[in-house]
Amino acid sequence: MSNLISLPKGTVIPNHIAMILDGNRRWARARGLKPWEGHYNGYLAVEKLAKAVRELGIHTFTVWAWSTENWDRPQREIDAIMDLFRRALKEKEKEFHQEKVALVHLGRKDRLPKDIQEMLIKLEKDTAKYSKNHIYNLAVDYGGRSEIVRAVQKAIESGIKPSELDEKSFEKFLDTYNQPYPNPDLFIRTSGEQRTSGLMPWQMVYAEYLFSDVHLPDFSPEKLKASILDFSRRRRRFGGNDAMEHFTFDPHLVANLELKWWRLGKIPQGVTLLDYSMKHVKEQFGLSKKLARQAAKYMLQAGFEFDKNKLDKAKSSLKKFYKLIKFELKLAFEPEIVATLEVEMRKHNGENEELEREHLAEVYRISLFQAAKVAHLRVLANVAKNRGDWKSAENYLEKYYSALKERVA
Repeated sequence: MSNLISLPKGTVIPNHIAMILDGNRRWARARGLKPWEGHYNGYLAVEKLAKAVRELGIHTFTVWAWSTENWDRPQREIDAIMDLFRRALKEKEKEFHQEKVALVHLGRKDRLPKDIQEMLIKLEKDTAKYSKNHIYNLAVDYGGRSEIVRAVQKAIESGIKPSELDEKSFEKFLDTYNQPYPNPDLFIRTSGEQRTSGLMPWQMVYAEYLFSDVHLPDFSPEKLKASILDFSRRRRRFGGNDAMEHFTFDPHLVANLELKWWRLGKIPQGVTLLDYSMKHVKEQFGLSKKLARQAAKYMLQAGFEFDKNKLDKAKSSLKKFYKLIKFELKLAFEPEIVATLEVEMRKHNGENEELEREHLAEVYRISLFQAAKVAHLRVLANVAKNRGDWKSAENYLEKYYSALKERVA
């Protein structure tokens, strides 16, 4: 895979990614450049992203490059963008055939310059045969309401009876008709704007949203990979129930157990460290006594190796611990990644919120956004522990476990 680190084994890869290409002008202004220079650099970024999408095995890539409202921009900027469209269509024609990519235009054609209309029509016709391999949806002069209005007009013109019109029959009048994956799984918008602005309102009802504060020219394939990993962690319910029944622990009890674990002197007399660790693991993860005992052994071994600064061995023990947890709880994380994150957190004394967020998101398959509050509470508990403020540590631990249970269960 050129210029890319492959995604971890088990990553759930979306079939369809849709993007709003935002921030070109802001990127240019911040650098003292003209708007069209920002658009050109945005074009270069999209080229890299389109290649990365195909290399990662994603079938459909939708980019919204020009909206029905963008015609209100200065004429010089409009002309520069139309020239960029011409250039892109000419440059990509050979590549589309070589890599077997079907180009599909979403939106109106009638307001585009005549030569661009002709190029789009020709490319759509010539590449349609590749639709089973890859689809590149280019939304130009597109608006979500406009698409639905045009679909209704087509339905009326077709003569379909009102009683025959349902969701399935209506979809054949949309711009994405007959595509293998018409509905985006992941929607990304760059430049910090947190709205869809009407992109594919029919198709995106169950899309996962990801808003990046990075302007388009700086949104690299590496950031795309991070977005896919975040998507992979999310539990997509589609209106159903996927309750994690094993998360029935008592937050107060687990917090109290962990605090005593931190303050080893508070472990009840006559109770071995292994028995105590087993009780903690059993309560938190809902394991059987036998499995909890084995998991506790791995956890204790990792802790001993941490104390001896044998980080590689600690990681190996943690990996065994998380393999057991993964198998028993039927979670989808990668033990190697989780163990690596935990070792890194240990190096920071548990006070690195970004690492904690990554760790929680990976283990419990929640988005980074969903993990933010939980990670913050965990770090506050660690900070209190590190300064010996046990009362605050227990308070934050209980809040942490309550928030974790609320978010995951």
